Amino acid sequence: MKANIPDISIIVPVYNAEKYIHRCIDSLLAQTFSNFELLLVDDGSPDNSGAICDEYAKKDDRIKVFHKENGGVASARQFGIDNACGEYTIHADPDDWAEPGMLEELYKKAKETDADMVICDFYVDTLKESVYRSQKVSAETSQEVLDDLLFHRLHGSLWNKLILLACYTDFNVRFVEKLNYCEDYLVCVKMLMHNIKTTYLDKAFYHYDQIVNNDSITRKFSAKTLEQLKMFVTSLEELIPEKEEIILSNKLGIKFSVFEANMPKEFKSLYPEVSKHIWELNTSKINRILLYLARIGFFRIAHTLYRLKTK
Repeated sequence: MKANIPDISIIVPVYNAEKYIHRCIDSLLAQTFSNFELLLVDDGSPDNSGAICDEYAKKDDRIKVFHKENGGVASARQFGIDNACGEYTIHADPDDWAEPGMLEELYKKAKETDADMVICDFYVDTLKESVYRSQKVSAETSQEVLDDLLFHRLHGSLWNKLILLACYTDFNVRFVEKLNYCEDYLVCVKMLMHNIKTTYLDKAFYHYDQIVNNDSITRKFSAKTLEQLKMFVTSLEELIPEKEEIILSNKLGIKFSVFEANMPKEFKSLYPEVSKHIWELNTSKINRILLYLARIGFFRIAHTLYRLKTK
């Protein structure tokens, strides 16, 4: 083990997680790979989450606890990156957990391939079952992985990706302030727009829990969620260069035409520009709408908007 220098920094944003954070932290401390630091970023939790984190830090000097004013998950993740010392980074959410071999296998793969980003499979845990989700990439180049991400062949999370810390600093990749929905997806896009070396590990270790946290913004749709989605799309649109706009429009145009025939008025009230036929709009507008629809699922958002309006 290198003296005082961790190979991996694990970043956990913590907010109102007292009911389940023990499982997350325990699973990370049980890793077969030991040379890591665990950064627990308490984002102004009003419950006992911060105190729980402090108790763990007293027992294990690999744990660093930070208490900050509430700023949202994006600010907590960025705070973790800004204070990380490891060669590589990975994120974990307090309502999820990891199997013991995760760090060891990911780090081994990164070193064997000299990769900047290692992507692996994961599990989605529900009340009924644990579903294995493959994240096999089309090809191990940053452009191909970016395409897989944009067209939803890959999940936009950071908890199944071991990433070289230098990629954040060298390319000035930062989380968008106040964007607390798909903030990790956007960071992945920013990272993959650079010529980084990626590789894929066909194993799953991380359990994406769909049970314990009913208040998660990804599971509880509201008007606030929709505003966050709009902010996400605007941020994503700003990143995509003109050549990608054309590619996205062409690839998603066929899918959109199916939705357009059944477009509800509730959707038009959120995005009035779609009252025109899609092909009458300029390229950037087409791209914005198609990205939006692709990201959240055509008919799910239509149903959500209908429910919100009829409440």
